[in-house]
Amino acid sequence: MRTLLALLVAGAFAALATTASGAPLPSPAVDLPRATAPGTQTAVFAGGCFWGVEAVFRHMKGVHSAVSGYAGGRTKNPTYEDVSTGMTGHAEAVEVKFDPSQVTYGELLRVFMSAAHDPTELNRQGPDVGTQYRSALYFVNDEQQRIARAYIAQLDGAKAYPAKIVTELAPLTAFYRAEAYHQDYLARHPTQPYIVYNDLPKLEALKRDYPSLVRAAPLRGAP
Repeated sequence: MRTLLALLVAGAFAALATTASGAPLPSPAVDLPRATAPGTQTAVFAGGCFWGVEAVFRHMKGVHSAVSGYAGGRTKNPTYEDVSTGMTGHAEAVEVKFDPSQVTYGELLRVFMSAAHDPTELNRQGPDVGTQYRSALYFVNDEQQRIARAYIAQLDGAKAYPAKIVTELAPLTAFYRAEAYHQDYLARHPTQPYIVYNDLPKLEALKRDYPSLVRAAPLRGAP
């Protein structure tokens, strides 16, 4: 939960991944080529507070929608308060619908593993602590599982980060949309201290490190 204390100290804990070299991550060695025809696919990512992760994907080319919600747990139709207890098994997550002719799963994964969160932090991101803030990839098919597993191994093998990647890899069993007030939160609260210190730097990293993947204008509003 984004408590008052978390808001006050957030500047000291901005959750951005820092690679060993300080350079952008390499592209996944295992990925699918961009599709030859437009379409829609789904991917689900968990990387701490969903506000910032959602905002990063809303700024990416080829993304049709990015929705904050909950995944990976046991409780059906959980509320934010339920998930914040850490007892539901759910993580704050973002469901991304994207056009594979414009952006690949591997390209989404590359941004997620660097600009959107720190994959070496276990059960926390920045000032937020608990299993609900864990790093996780919830794959929807065998191809996503194969690409994600290979990329984690690639980055660990290359020692891309000073610490080992702790991202959970699991099949998606259900995704529950979060409450309306969480959707497009960064765009609606750009001056909130938590957003300023923890999430706006993620957008800066996306634009700096992956300019070819940034859309001209971000998606706005709740899908």
